[in-house]
Amino acid sequence: MSHIKILWVDDEVDLLKPHIMFLEKKEYSVTTCTNGTDAVELIGDELFDVVFLDENMPGLSGLETLNEIKEKRPNLPVIMITKSEEEMIMEEAIGAKISDYLIKPVNPNQILLSLKKTLEHSRLVTEKTSVNYQKEFRKIAMELAMVNSFDEWISLYKKLIYWELSLESITDQSLAEILESQKLEANGLFFKFIKKNYKKWLTSSDKPNLSHTLLKDVVFPKLSKSTNTLLIVIDNLRYDQFRIIESKINQYYKKEEEIMFYSILPTATQYARNALFSGLLPSEMEKKYPQYWKNDIDEGLKNLYENEFLIENLKRSGINIKHDFIKITNLKAGKQTAENFKSYKDNNLTVLVYNFVDMISHAKTEMEVIKELVGDDKAYRSLTLSWFNNSPLIEIIQKAQQLGMQLIVTTDHGSINCKNPTKVIGDKEISSNLRYKTGRSLSYDTNDVYAEKNPSEIFLPSLSMNSSFIFAKENLFFAYPNNYHHYVNYYKNTYQHGGISLEEMIIPCAIFAPK
Repeated sequence: MSHIKILWVDDEVDLLKPHIMFLEKKEYSVTTCTNGTDAVELIGDELFDVVFLDENMPGLSGLETLNEIKEKRPNLPVIMITKSEEEMIMEEAIGAKISDYLIKPVNPNQILLSLKKTLEHSRLVTEKTSVNYQKEFRKIAMELAMVNSFDEWISLYKKLIYWELSLESITDQSLAEILESQKLEANGLFFKFIKKNYKKWLTSSDKPNLSHTLLKDVVFPKLSKSTNTLLIVIDNLRYDQFRIIESKINQYYKKEEEIMFYSILPTATQYARNALFSGLLPSEMEKKYPQYWKNDIDEGLKNLYENEFLIENLKRSGINIKHDFIKITNLKAGKQTAENFKSYKDNNLTVLVYNFVDMISHAKTEMEVIKELVGDDKAYRSLTLSWFNNSPLIEIIQKAQQLGMQLIVTTDHGSINCKNPTKVIGDKEISSNLRYKTGRSLSYDTNDVYAEKNPSEIFLPSLSMNSSFIFAKENLFFAYPNNYHHYVNYYKNTYQHGGISLEEMIIPCAIFAPK
């Protein structure tokens, strides 16, 4: 370990000889100096791996020295050592991005621990995470062989996401590849589970929370005339994406409850989000509100009447409150909403639909630069977090917290990175979605789809006589035989939704209270 070079800055450095000898026996190289001015000069001349810095020194103080060190070497780890336990000094040091903070008197093992935390954190985390996942791998494999209920699938999916996010930060990519193979196996079994049980859920009391029951069973009970609520629906938000933006939300809100629910089929905005707001399944919407419902082949946007659906849902539920409905599809609209957000302070319910994540997935299909940026799920999460951290949505959440509003965050469906094509043939009125198809005379590989020849049995409208629906499994996407290779190359490794996968169907709803 002789390559690890330490600079120790302390005006009483002679008293540190036992500590220095201890470190040198551990094969660390230690250089000492007695003041901040010399320390700043030394780090300009030599490359050190870490600095131990006394806070209380004559001349340049420890904090002043810290600032000058960071100006010259912003990424050089600095461990502050001080006799003082004053909160202000700690806060200043932490604000200046120190790596650790020790209170005198320190013993050699404290110093060694601090060094390992600072310099070997990544290696230690990798080793511990690797060992833990290897143990958990066998448990997950056993659970996959036994899982047989919607609650068990939610639990298993959350566990897979936990490990995916944990393994993301370690250097051993082989484990991430093993987990990816477990997720693929899980999606294959989940497809069989949905194929067997989905139809029963729609008419049974023994069912999970679904798109059309979420407001009635989860959201509406949280509403009252004495509490103002902001309901944010982020389109196409997967559970893993929710997990990474949650830490930012936690700066302003405390999570009180997290409910996982299932998107209806197709896992597409037209169906799932209309169902969420209306409290109805698609064929029920078509029958009850034909003026608001549009089928796949109808011209125009398919989600123009979400507020009207919500109003009718509130009426049927006997809820008489003041509410507003806002849909944001671009940066300008987001900024305007943030600027004017206080105008919604007297609403019992403010509903905000934010479409950015869905736009990322579509842009990945259509724009080469986004394809380069979003090559896999890790990059997809990273781009989502970058957007969220810099979006007007953060300002809106902050203003809602200042107004004391309850916050509920949810989505309509997720998406999956499509890797493999499966061929489909249909007539000229076949729907265009890559993860589900509806139309007449559909021809397909029966092993690759969940087919429903009588759509009314799963509460879906029929485009015409003999229309059917098919839903792609796992990470497949539909491609036509005509110009097959062009479409495969164009759509492979893009994020799509509409079919059956854990990522598309098991989605979050979280209730937060303002801090």
